[in-house]
Amino acid sequence: MAGISYCPPLPPSLSPKTVSAIRCLSSSPENSNGSRKKEASTILKITVSGITELLRLFSSPISKRVDGIRDNQEEEFVVTGVDEVVDILKSDYENAYFVTGTFTSAIYTDHCLFEDPTIRFRGKELYSRNLKLLVPFFDCPSIQLKTINKSNKSGVEFVLAAWKLRTYLKLPWRPLISIDGNTLYELDDEFKIVRHAESWSVSALEAITQIFIPSFERD
Repeated sequence: MAGISYCPPLPPSLSPKTVSAIRCLSSSPENSNGSRKKEASTILKITVSGITELLRLFSSPISKRVDGIRDNQEEEFVVTGVDEVVDILKSDYENAYFVTGTFTSAIYTDHCLFEDPTIRFRGKELYSRNLKLLVPFFDCPSIQLKTINKSNKSGVEFVLAAWKLRTYLKLPWRPLISIDGNTLYELDDEFKIVRHAESWSVSALEAITQIFIPSFERD
């Protein structure tokens, strides 16, 4: 990733020292020793927490009233097989659920584990709230589903989706977020998703650093 020559206004939750460290770590050619990894992990957690709090503060009241869950008759919703889960996920991707916040919650367990390279938590309701938190800050967003396949390992059903996310953020310097990634969906015996795990083509630090790069330096 190219060096940053422009310093946009810093969010109040992030100190200049923290941002400087993020940039330094993300551009370093050697980032394999234990102490540096620990430092990077700490900075990453601080950054993600700071950004999350900023989004909560500046989210519009309108976004908080939007229901991001497509299925409001969850108690009557029954999935009969992994093929049906694949079809539902395809539909959610067609509706760009990553960037619209609208997804079929009925195919997830209440305490489903959600994780990506920056965060890990349980609960589909929290996942829905987090998605809705981000939606108002997206500008010209798109999510392209590249492939989606099912597999079975030791009797456990999985679905693996490959996708490409691209969006600008509604910040003064209009950063461009562009990530290729995969999402692994692990199913239980009732064909409900118990784990939603993302992996990205870039490191977590590189992904976070994109937020601080003005779009004119990347287009």
